[in-house]
Amino acid sequence: MSLDASWTFSPAVLAAVAGYGGLYGWRWRAARAEAGPRGADGAHLIVFCSGLVLVLVALVSPLDRWGEQAAWAHMVQHLMLADLAPILLVLGLTKVILRPATRRLSRVERAAGPLAHPVLGVVAYVGVMWLWHVPALYDAALSNTFVHVLEHLSFAGAGLLYWWHLLSPIRARLRMGGMGPVMYMASTKVLVGFLGVLLAFTPELIYDAYRDQSVLGLTPLEDQNVAGLVMALEQSLVMGVALAFLFVRMLTESDAEELRVERYRR
Repeated sequence: MSLDASWTFSPAVLAAVAGYGGLYGWRWRAARAEAGPRGADGAHLIVFCSGLVLVLVALVSPLDRWGEQAAWAHMVQHLMLADLAPILLVLGLTKVILRPATRRLSRVERAAGPLAHPVLGVVAYVGVMWLWHVPALYDAALSNTFVHVLEHLSFAGAGLLYWWHLLSPIRARLRMGGMGPVMYMASTKVLVGFLGVLLAFTPELIYDAYRDQSVLGLTPLEDQNVAGLVMALEQSLVMGVALAFLFVRMLTESDAEELRVERYRR
């Protein structure tokens, strides 16, 4: 059986991406005018737009159709919405771009109290990943459009919350320091990676939605196992790259802080 390679062109997705892209473009130009390259440079623009492109690939391109026919494609779609797109969208932001919303975000953080703690990001991310891979919910998402949309929104929301705590350009009141980011990522990626390992090596087919599908020469069970391997491998790679990035950023911030202290002493 060959994969259906048609595009969905969902009006809601196209309108949302166009709206976010337009809002970001307006703030990017304002930040450039206000602070020059320090406020926003071409790299930030490219990174943010790349995040929007990944959203389109996940929800509008043939990948969306493939996810209804193959577990591995559905897994790639989930990981793009929960990891890759949120990472790029958050990295595309700067303090100057976010300046109009900074005070509002600070008020929301104070009002949220314990709910603004990074632990909630871990709980939300891990919970969403495990919840939507419960067979009943997984099959329901493939058979019901409303449930499928809810699934995509929950993956994107949990992903943005999770990566915001790690990569946000705004210094949060509960920002993690020291080994905090390492523990934050390790706890999450190990728990989700374990789910991938379970799917990769389970000897029985879990999801009935794919029971009668045979795509690209893979049996339904082999398709499910490949999906699990994709999840486990992606979680390991993303954790490694993110930790390396955070280490470099920590060194950069430390050097900048030393320069500020030196200027103050002078």
